[in-house]
Amino acid sequence: MFYWLAELSDGGDFFNLFRYITFRAGGAFMTALIFGFLFGRPLIDVLRRKQGKGQPIRDDGPEGHFVKAGTPTMGGLLIVGALVTSTLLWARWDNGFVWLVLFVTLAYGLIGFADDYAKVSKQNTKGVSGKIRLLLGFLIAGVAGVWATYLQPETLQLQLAVPVFKAVLINLSWAYIPFAMFVVVGAANAVNLTDGLDGLAIMPVMIAAGALGVIAYAVGRVDFTQYLDVHYVPGTGEILIFVAGLIGGGLGFLWYNAPPAAVFMGDTGSLALGGAIGAIAVSTKHELVLGIIGGLFVVEALSVIIQVLYFKRTGKRVFLMAPIHHHYEKKGWSEPQIVIRFWIIAVILAMIGLATLKLR
Repeated sequence: MFYWLAELSDGGDFFNLFRYITFRAGGAFMTALIFGFLFGRPLIDVLRRKQGKGQPIRDDGPEGHFVKAGTPTMGGLLIVGALVTSTLLWARWDNGFVWLVLFVTLAYGLIGFADDYAKVSKQNTKGVSGKIRLLLGFLIAGVAGVWATYLQPETLQLQLAVPVFKAVLINLSWAYIPFAMFVVVGAANAVNLTDGLDGLAIMPVMIAAGALGVIAYAVGRVDFTQYLDVHYVPGTGEILIFVAGLIGGGLGFLWYNAPPAAVFMGDTGSLALGGAIGAIAVSTKHELVLGIIGGLFVVEALSVIIQVLYFKRTGKRVFLMAPIHHHYEKKGWSEPQIVIRFWIIAVILAMIGLATLKLR
């Protein structure tokens, strides 16, 4: 909304700043951060009163988790509220990519909210049926895949860009849409699986989103794409403002989610944020790079898949417990050790992913 203040500018005054994506991204970050600090405590108080016993704790989970009983969930409402508010205030409303990522974020957030509500109201860990969640997730991702294809240049539509080999485009034809759906759904559920310890999911999400925000800004500028020899996708630069809002809102949430957590993000937050980074990757034609930047989430998801398949086949377990962060809990690592080490891994993977912009 504030972008339209640039219309008041004659090119040499304060209002001209609103033309610059970087200035508005800074504004979105501060808006979301302040939103988080202002509404965090009141939201937690409301959630605690409404939920009573808070998020149900798994009976078969690590023993140390039972002390967290009574902690409210649905804290993702704070993050989503902050990033949506900041994005609407600072982004251009005529940019299709902004509405695309907002759509995916809100739609997955609603699925997560329904799941959290079912868990809290019934006081069990099952929530909404997994099949229904997946079906709705794939429907939303399908809309996102078609939408992104429509917004992208004709030369890139239905194409899979290969990192490092900059000139390589694989024409998937209409098989690209199912592939894009898998990326978005996979990202959403991988982040959901990672959200098992205080502060574990939110920081890697911010790190991955920050890296994708840099990529979105770069591929949305023709001069940068010419220098880096990457594919130009007009309009994606505006996604940086959404990302800035996500990071600001994420930091505001982390203030209350730091150990010991006063609130959990719940599926409301994890599905929304995971879907968001998947949608950004699809929009910028960096789906494969997301597998590097979000490698931590990939490992978390794979640990569950491997554990389930191996147990069904042999009756034995590969890991002491899945997802893999619980495996290290069982091995005796403290929760802060796991969280901070996983943060470090997330930073390393993000740097490797960013390096693909220039690496040939």
